[in-house]
Amino acid sequence: MKTYDAHHIRNIAILGHAGSGKTTLAESMLFESNEIQRRGSVEEGSTASDYHDIEQERGSSVFGTPLFAEWRDYKINIIDTPGFSDYVGEVISALRVVDTGLMVLNSHHGVEVGTETIWKYTKQFETPVIFTVNKVDHEQSDFWRTVEQAKERFGREVTVVQYPFAEGVGFNTIIDVLKMTAYVFGADGGKPEKMPIPDSERERAAQLHNELIEIVAENDESLMEHYLAKGELDEEEMRHGLTKTIIQRQIFPLFCTSAKKNMGAGRLMTFIDVVVPAPVEMPPVKTEGGTELKADPKGKTCIFVFKAASEPNVGDMSFFRVYSGTVAHGMDLVNEQTGVTERLGQLFVVNGKKRSEVSELQAGDIGAVVKLKNTHVNNTLHDKGLNLVLPAIQFPSPRVRVSVVSNRKGEEDKLGMALHHLHEEDPTLLIEHSMELKQLLLHGQGEMHVQTAKHRLINRFKLDVSFETPKVPYRETIQRMVEGSYRHKKQSGGAGQFAEVHMRVEPWYEGIAAPAGLSVRATEEHDLPWGGKLVFVNAIVGGVIEQRFLPAILKGVMEKMTEGPVTGSYVRDVRVTVFDGKMHAVDSNEAAFKTAGRMAFKDCFIKADPQLLEPIYDVEVLMPEEHVGDVMSDLPVRRAVIMGIDSDGHYQVLKARMPLAEVDKYATVLRSMTSGRAAFSASFAEYVSVPSQIQSKLHQEYLQHAQEEE
Repeated sequence: MKTYDAHHIRNIAILGHAGSGKTTLAESMLFESNEIQRRGSVEEGSTASDYHDIEQERGSSVFGTPLFAEWRDYKINIIDTPGFSDYVGEVISALRVVDTGLMVLNSHHGVEVGTETIWKYTKQFETPVIFTVNKVDHEQSDFWRTVEQAKERFGREVTVVQYPFAEGVGFNTIIDVLKMTAYVFGADGGKPEKMPIPDSERERAAQLHNELIEIVAENDESLMEHYLAKGELDEEEMRHGLTKTIIQRQIFPLFCTSAKKNMGAGRLMTFIDVVVPAPVEMPPVKTEGGTELKADPKGKTCIFVFKAASEPNVGDMSFFRVYSGTVAHGMDLVNEQTGVTERLGQLFVVNGKKRSEVSELQAGDIGAVVKLKNTHVNNTLHDKGLNLVLPAIQFPSPRVRVSVVSNRKGEEDKLGMALHHLHEEDPTLLIEHSMELKQLLLHGQGEMHVQTAKHRLINRFKLDVSFETPKVPYRETIQRMVEGSYRHKKQSGGAGQFAEVHMRVEPWYEGIAAPAGLSVRATEEHDLPWGGKLVFVNAIVGGVIEQRFLPAILKGVMEKMTEGPVTGSYVRDVRVTVFDGKMHAVDSNEAAFKTAGRMAFKDCFIKADPQLLEPIYDVEVLMPEEHVGDVMSDLPVRRAVIMGIDSDGHYQVLKARMPLAEVDKYATVLRSMTSGRAAFSASFAEYVSVPSQIQSKLHQEYLQHAQEEE
């Protein structure tokens, strides 16, 4: 394979909601460019990109798959991305390194919720976008409705370049208003015959052609002058104007395709070659220090790792984009994050599981390298002495969590290593060893996301694991003041243990008055690691307890606060005042006062009307209007409080507050209720009181569990 320069490289990500035909379109592009000799299908599990077992089982993309097509002296790097929001990390990492997004819309369903989610990320990255309305051969295709929805949601900059003539089952003709030509396809698709636009379509095509010219011209003064003078723009002026307006997101050209029939992919690739911006035409990437890095093959070498994968018979692979210079086999590059010098081994360009070795890759290109032991996703590698860091990919916070349990004893370490490996490949999977909940937690973007992880743990790492409902990190506090005492006395032959502690335990809140009726000597405020406060007050008079024993009492109180009496949860927002006690000249020691402090606090806490608190999350549900009623009626069942509802284009955004115990299950419920056409996000809001009946149930379960462990 020849080496391509930054003028002849195009980097695109194929984006869109699940089921819009992204993978099938990528397959047609590879077939048209002779990268594959036979078009596979998603149904048969034979496509170049969806080659993993789980993708073939589910019939949908799970991973962002790098591909490439050599088309008319250009190299088009393609990343085929998943459409479900569970795998949004794959979309974000692709957008980080491509120059243009190809957004695929389903002509049957129109603009869908997955498209809405992805669009927000294209805005965040300021990624130029072109659209194609796919499946125009579907019997219920509605191209113009889809176009109108796109304009409503993404702006009037969405501009028709192509439209189908006689869409539906008999579709075989595309009207191209840029070329003012009709492309007529045979039954097997492929290369079309160029024909004059049918008489019935000339007026509409001419109108759309003028609209296209006007939007290009109005964003460039010199082009506008030419347009006003000549009433037209020539091909080179249009190409230059389109490229400029695409880069600035002042136009979103819209095409049409039938990927399944292989109709329209070739024309789309030609537009990508000729018009879509090359790496050298895009604004230079800025380092974290603000330095601009141009796509210059003669500059200092700098690459950015955006993806990691491990494949059978190949091993660990790091996928990267070359932002400057030229990368070659055997080159030594410094990892800016770790300081380690990595020697690059074999370099590859990939089409799914097919890999082609190359000797070098120039600035602007995308490739892969094997066996970089000390390099991870988001790492910058560069020539020695360069000292720069490219901005890291910011992945979204997880939305669901599960408890991971090994069903075979002795495999805990192996499970931990496997989970670490999954996180290396997918940074949106987070692993937490929760000391509080005594569980190994896996956090992900949705139920499908964590189930994919389970599939890989079982099938790839040969582990026997179960996913269980995670515990909820409740908090315990109290509602009234109680005074109490505890005497610890232990005699066992020699020196014994003796300590007596009198304390007042009461709810703490901001602005609370000093303890009434007591002589306060010192007050300590402790911000607790799990939230809230412990205020510890020394009100000892007359030296009944020596000052040196007070830290031991505090330690005993803190020890009990890590396992509250109601459910074993962390305790927060209490004030503990030690005001009296006794000690023995020989038998009193720190251990005795620690025990007395812990037991006095426990006894007082139980009598102080304990209250269980649960985490409440702010939840936003994005959905089509037809599902609003079902979602709203379901939320109260989940103890959610509806805060309001707003419109966002032709979608509705419902805001609510929901207990974490319900959030954990909500991804599955929402997908089932809306057939996957809604999405939600959740973020921690506050802790609030648990209803009394739920508190009573949880307390009984805790006591029963404690008895079983004795």
